Amino acid sequence: MANQALTDGHSVLFTTLTELAQALESASHPGLMRQRLRRYIAPSLLVIDEVGYTTLSQEQAHYFFELVTARYEHGSIILTSNTSFAQWGKLLGDEVLATALLDRLLHHAEVIAINGRSYRMKERQVDRVDLSTQPARAPIGAPSTGVR
Repeated sequence: MANQALTDGHSVLFTTLTELAQALESASHPGLMRQRLRRYIAPSLLVIDEVGYTTLSQEQAHYFFELVTARYEHGSIILTSNTSFAQWGKLLGDEVLATALLDRLLHHAEVIAINGRSYRMKERQVDRVDLSTQPARAPIGAPSTGVR
């Protein structure tokens, strides 16, 4: 979808939630914070990957909410997550904040649930080797004993 948006002439920004949260939290003064928020508000499409891998601090969760609120009905967001919506209260450390954030995210959303093997693991299936039939080898970078 992001590639199609770029092809159609839209601006796109890709980030992970961890990178986003750290960038916003590290703003040392309000002016820098507004500047960083604008970076994530400006693109037509914002892609936030890996939502759910890291629990956000209270401050990070608040900034994430501010960003979603600022983009609400003004810019599209694609989120990827392996975390169910029911677990977002834990992710954000605040059930009320999670409910308000999800309310905005899901209002005009199309949720696509992907079940089964991951795309990466499907690709890996072709390369699968039965390790039990392979000779033992020293790890890369390990000193060689000369014995095989």
